[in-house]
Amino acid sequence: MCSQPPKKTHDDRFAAFTDACLLAPERSVIGISGGEPTLFKAELLELLETVLGKRPDLAFHILSNGQHFEQDDVERLRQPCYQRVQWGIPVYSADHISHDQIVAKEGALARLEKSFCHLLAAGARIELRTVMLSDNYHDLPRLARYVATRLPFIEHWSLMQLENAGFAKNRWDALYVDHQQDFAPLGQALDHAILLGLDVRLFNIPRCSVPQEYRRHAMASISDWKRRYAPACAPCHERDQCGGFFEWHPKDADLKVVPL
Repeated sequence: MCSQPPKKTHDDRFAAFTDACLLAPERSVIGISGGEPTLFKAELLELLETVLGKRPDLAFHILSNGQHFEQDDVERLRQPCYQRVQWGIPVYSADHISHDQIVAKEGALARLEKSFCHLLAAGARIELRTVMLSDNYHDLPRLARYVATRLPFIEHWSLMQLENAGFAKNRWDALYVDHQQDFAPLGQALDHAILLGLDVRLFNIPRCSVPQEYRRHAMASISDWKRRYAPACAPCHERDQCGGFFEWHPKDADLKVVPL
């Protein structure tokens, strides 16, 4: 359920990407997204190994749908350099039908579970990502139990509010769910995750929209170049710890801001 529409053409620029990565500032974390990076898996893995072989101070965070990992990848991904790579992989529901409908691909969750087996065998570092939608919001507690019992090897679970961009912008009213109107499903999911020992984080969610007992999980996750604060945020004592809103988030959300 990538909110960004695909580009009409693809240019193979892996050589240029490799050179650019090698010029990164010291100790940078380099993000790679798509489209789907693992559609070019051989080129991607070669880039990672080349860059990390020459610049072991760097790290990578790669967004992937997780559909293309195979048993043949396990030995390669066991190389020490891949401990500097974290894979951000989405799961939207514990129910196969619901997950598959959200990503618009039949059999997607079943295939993803196979990939998780390969990644677990390789000792890969995984961030699990779940965007909250009207289609999956009330099933989040069940998903929390699924993650804790089936995927306990993940490094952390990121629960994310929807960004009003790309495909999501055109279907905003149908997809967006306001967690402030009914926090119970999200709160129950957090309770399950915390009780079962998961490191759970809230992304793209202002701190004042979360009850105090869960606020420690709310990350300042929105990049500064696309972050804005409502006028009411000015006196807030926790503004520096808060991600605020996306610049293009509907302005009616500003009315719900309560300075802390």
